[in-house]
Amino acid sequence: MTDSSSSASSALPQDPHPGPHPDLDALAAALRGRGWRLASAESCTGGLIAAACTDLAGSSDWFERGFVTYSNAAKTELLGVPAALIEAHGAVSEPVARAMAEGAARHAPVQCTLAVTGIAGPGGGSAAKPVGTVWFGWTLPGRSWTEMRRFDGDRASVRRQTRDHALAVLLDALR
Repeated sequence: MTDSSSSASSALPQDPHPGPHPDLDALAAALRGRGWRLASAESCTGGLIAAACTDLAGSSDWFERGFVTYSNAAKTELLGVPAALIEAHGAVSEPVARAMAEGAARHAPVQCTLAVTGIAGPGGGSAAKPVGTVWFGWTLPGRSWTEMRRFDGDRASVRRQTRDHALAVLLDALR
């Protein structure tokens, strides 16, 4: 009899930076110092940001929840992103990233949100939105902003870079 759990886990891509993201201690301290909580709204990362946050012991002090909204329907149902907005601009767009971040703020008792929507690959890209295109959205009290980045690498690399950038920008905003 073979152990199927070891063969299944060996097939998963390995993160070269296991455990908590290096900036998470600083992010946790910044949020705790303000008495604030964070929610994530994730599409292309599929929960990697929430996982990174909850890898840190004591994260229940500052991390409220993560919304994994991979499908367009989930973006609409869980975050209130208007279907017409997705139809008009596509899921990977500035208006949708902003609506995801603002929707997470409306649907969770938090002061900070971050949202990501992108094309991790290897397929799904186009000339206008190639693989590696990611839109980010963040909210803080009285402020919301977005940014687009293009990352190189395979699917796992694009997802890791997306996670790292989303957390780093939020930390910079809190400093």
